[in-house]
Amino acid sequence: MKFSVLIPCYNEEETIAEVIEKTQSLQTLYEKEIIVVDDGSTDGSCLVVKRYPKARLVRHSSNRGKGEAIRTGLKYATGEIVAIQDADMEYRPEDLPKLIKPILEGRADAVLGSRFIDGAGGMSGSHWLANKFLSLVATLLYQHKISDVMTGHKAFRTEALRDLDLQSNEFEIETEIVAKVIAKGYRVSEVPIKYRYRKKGAAKINWRHGFRSLYVLLRIGL
Repeated sequence: MKFSVLIPCYNEEETIAEVIEKTQSLQTLYEKEIIVVDDGSTDGSCLVVKRYPKARLVRHSSNRGKGEAIRTGLKYATGEIVAIQDADMEYRPEDLPKLIKPILEGRADAVLGSRFIDGAGGMSGSHWLANKFLSLVATLLYQHKISDVMTGHKAFRTEALRDLDLQSNEFEIETEIVAKVIAKGYRVSEVPIKYRYRKKGAAKINWRHGFRSLYVLLRIGL
């Protein structure tokens, strides 16, 4: 069994090393591969990643968005299971085994890491409110309880993720993934994860992405 970890990265030179190191140090019974997709970074992110020869670096010549970075990483994934791990340390690599456990046990095809099951410490008020609203819309549209539709921490059977034909380029990729994986009838589970608002670097998601994410939910659901 091989487990592929996709790490979209854009100007995260202050945190990408910690993400790679913590992912590499996970004690597992299965093989891991780490694929960092540098999405046109203008800082030293690529130089940092190159210090880790076991992590595969794939580069975009310009910034294309998280959705495009995920699609690129998926092309290179060779594991039966694939997970998405952000490069800013808001999500803990230590939670990755928890994400893939339901898949390994044959109970799920997709697992979403929820920041709300055990509380949402550290999330800004605007992000909390927007996420709650979008999660409610997703729950009503798709008749499947979703507590954290905008989570960036997810795991999938690789063939299931490839079957979704993802199109979004930016952060609305999060809602597209959830909408399509439910709409296609895959088994979706949520597990509690830890979260902390980024302490280094600049946040990249804003109100525009919230409206785009709502549009994606409505377009696919209706």
